[in-house]
Amino acid sequence: MTRGFYIGRFQPFHNGHRAMVDHIVDEVDELVLGIGSADVSHTVRNPFTAGERVMMVSKAVRDVDVPTYVVPIEDIDRNAVWVSHIQSMSPSFDVAYSNNPLVVQLFEERGIEVRDSPMFDRDRLEGSDIRDRMLADDTWTDRVPDVVAEVIDEFSGVQRLRTIAKDDVSERWESGEDD
Repeated sequence: MTRGFYIGRFQPFHNGHRAMVDHIVDEVDELVLGIGSADVSHTVRNPFTAGERVMMVSKAVRDVDVPTYVVPIEDIDRNAVWVSHIQSMSPSFDVAYSNNPLVVQLFEERGIEVRDSPMFDRDRLEGSDIRDRMLADDTWTDRVPDVVAEVIDEFSGVQRLRTIAKDDVSERWESGEDD
């Protein structure tokens, strides 16, 4: 049996992530999806909580044909022990999937096989672009699985992102308020 590991911030989980999951499940018997930066939320780069992302990912992959585990992984900001930290928070795994050179290096240093992952429609499917589209009130729901858009709507995620992105100084200035 082979268990694969794929980590991402999934801010939000988009169709590129889903395509990657579909690619991985053709090669493994079980899959662990690590929710990276699980301790960070309510920022423009990381607007969604770990729990919200667990919901997004769990619902978006519930139809895959292999057992799939979604595990939050907090940041520790210590690269030398990062893989050990992941291993302590996750079911064991045999192979990791990543294209990030640092992530590949860290896993390989720990003797874990790393398989690179094809990029799927990278020009359109990038979390920062999707968040920018949310902020600009541009079309974004076509870039995420339908269930992810529903989850984001459930907790008013777009409104949260827009609120977080506001600059309190410029907002007061524009409204005529002052300190």
